Amino acid sequence: MDTAKSYELVEDVSLYQGFFSLRRMKFRHTLYAGGWSETVTRELFHRSSCVAVVPYDPVRDAVVLIEQIRVGAMKANADDPWLLEIVAGAIEEGEHADQVAHRETLEEAGCELKELIRISEFFTTPGGCSEKITLYCGIVDSEGLGGVHGLDEEHEDILVRVVGFDEAMRLLDAGRIESAIPIIGLQWLALNRERLRAREE
Repeated sequence: MDTAKSYELVEDVSLYQGFFSLRRMKFRHTLYAGGWSETVTRELFHRSSCVAVVPYDPVRDAVVLIEQIRVGAMKANADDPWLLEIVAGAIEEGEHADQVAHRETLEEAGCELKELIRISEFFTTPGGCSEKITLYCGIVDSEGLGGVHGLDEEHEDILVRVVGFDEAMRLLDAGRIESAIPIIGLQWLALNRERLRAREE
């Protein structure tokens, strides 16, 4: 069924402004069967677009993972809200996604990116959140990486772990990596790893 799609924003009200913001949206939209919907009310968790990077060392076949406490995991993982993730950060006004990828990889993992490969751009939870992610694979030299990183002014306490690709896949298969963004990134790496390694030969 090919129908013209349209929507009308009836109301957009700020309910809360803090580290993130919460908005109340009222809208109507065209229906696939024809006509218009009733006015729909939804709360929107709003934040700026973000960047995430899978730091990968094709020479050592190693992945750089980070671990940090996450408030979003405190309800479901009350005993252990520390999550294994990849580098990520928000795009500030005037920044390009590539710039953020380089900045966040240095801040969170303590390493420089040798090359940046764009994987995809996607919404994380579009049913209630405006966050859109630009996901990259970042080629790095993992020798000597590790330790604790992050910015004090952002209350970051980030443990860096360098693991072999097989170990990263084991952690993924065992459910130890529970955040969607690193899951997507590592699945992409599994599909493209041999191509990345072949370039180093």
